[in-house]
Amino acid sequence: MTEKIWFITGASKGFGKAWATAALERGDRVAATARDTSALDELVERFGDRVLPLQLDVTDRDADIAAVDRAHEHFGRLDVVVNNAGYGHFGFVEELSESDARDQLETNLFGALWVTQAALPHLRAQGAGHIIQVSSIGGISAFPLVGIYHASKWALEGPSQSLAQEVAGFGIHVTLVEPGAFSTDWAGPSSRHSEQLPAYAEYREKVMEGRRSRSADPGSPESSAAAILKIVDAEKPPVARLLRRLATRDRRGRLRRTSRELARVAAGGAARAGRGRLAGELIVGAAIARGPPTCRRSARPWGHEGDPRSRILARRLLVERHPARARGRRPRAHPVHAARHGRRPRRRGRGHPR
Repeated sequence: MTEKIWFITGASKGFGKAWATAALERGDRVAATARDTSALDELVERFGDRVLPLQLDVTDRDADIAAVDRAHEHFGRLDVVVNNAGYGHFGFVEELSESDARDQLETNLFGALWVTQAALPHLRAQGAGHIIQVSSIGGISAFPLVGIYHASKWALEGPSQSLAQEVAGFGIHVTLVEPGAFSTDWAGPSSRHSEQLPAYAEYREKVMEGRRSRSADPGSPESSAAAILKIVDAEKPPVARLLRRLATRDRRGRLRRTSRELARVAAGGAARAGRGRLAGELIVGAAIARGPPTCRRSARPWGHEGDPRSRILARRLLVERHPARARGRRPRAHPVHAARHGRRPRRRGRGHPR
């Protein structure tokens, strides 16, 4: 295996330091950035000239471009670019000041964007490369007290998935890493806090207790290094990689909840009744925030288990999208609709309300 050249932001602690150390220990070279380069002295003393320490504030776009260019000039190429720099901001949405919100996005979102843009010309020119975007379990779910942090990570997920498709033809891979609970400095000295409102004091205690229970057994950043090395060495690396079962379980739960909500938005799509799965190419035309339309007969949301309208809408969607598969068949009319329009309803079948 040939050595790889890494560019890692936020390499002074946490994931950045753990992954830089793992890469160096196996013989790779690393351009490591930090706001204070003295925090990188340990890496330099241990690995010598295989480490290029760079002072960098990722919110400065010009500095990002200069740092990436210097690393490329020093090592001759770049193989892996890791956007790890970031921090957690704690505060209920009402408590956030303008500077709280802007600073969080400037670091976690725009910092990653500027470094990515700076690296892409070099990666395109060499016809290969791998960008690792450090997202979070907070990029696929949401918890109270860290709303603006979620905003920064959810915002990072979308462009990164688009980027993966845009640069695949240049031989460049993009992977979103979504860690669960790890003992990094994310919630420690590196975190920031909004000014607290007394109205949320009681609820804040409940939220903090829940966070402590979820993070009772955090993993060490060093334990994630093997997974990252495996990703960068893969011939076809994944676009997204969850670290620890907590993150995996949360993502699956969110997808299930989303599926159930979409199934209820009958105005824009349909679900197969009784199976809890989305039907075919579900199109969502109605906002979930408005709430699902309800059945006048049962007073339950459209799309509930056993609701025949879900089956009818799914059938109509199939007819529109795949007429060849649906040829020779037509959806049955709902008994209530048939009676309302003066038609004799068909005999009730399986799944119709009694």
